[in-house]
Amino acid sequence: MSALVRLLYPLPAPSRSPTAIIGWWERRRLSFNLVVGATGLLSLGIINLFLALPPLARLPDIPIMLPVVYGVLANLCYSLGWATELTFNAWWRKDPPAVGPVLFRQGLIFSMGLTLLPVAVFGIEWAVRIARWVLS
Repeated sequence: MSALVRLLYPLPAPSRSPTAIIGWWERRRLSFNLVVGATGLLSLGIINLFLALPPLARLPDIPIMLPVVYGVLANLCYSLGWATELTFNAWWRKDPPAVGPVLFRQGLIFSMGLTLLPVAVFGIEWAVRIARWVLS
């Protein structure tokens, strides 16, 4: 199995106990942080490129604490993964299916998309700058 397949399609926790489920999620936290962090660096790089492109190029004015706050919030939301799985298991009661791998995969994809969203916003802002420059 490739590393990408192991990341996106992990085997579920070996048992449905809370300890096993929380441990399963916590073993994947570093991978989640690395992927979302790399996506964030890519996003910041592209945003800085859009800001530097003419017309009306400007220096980046992104507060330095913004990525730190985003990382903390992403990790708080990540913790909702195991909390959701435990809640699902309590609700399902008898022989609950392992939803952790699906929740992890969907949460990772959503987090990457959310992290890349500013690229689209700054891309549109750059297109508006061009349109204003052409029309003026």
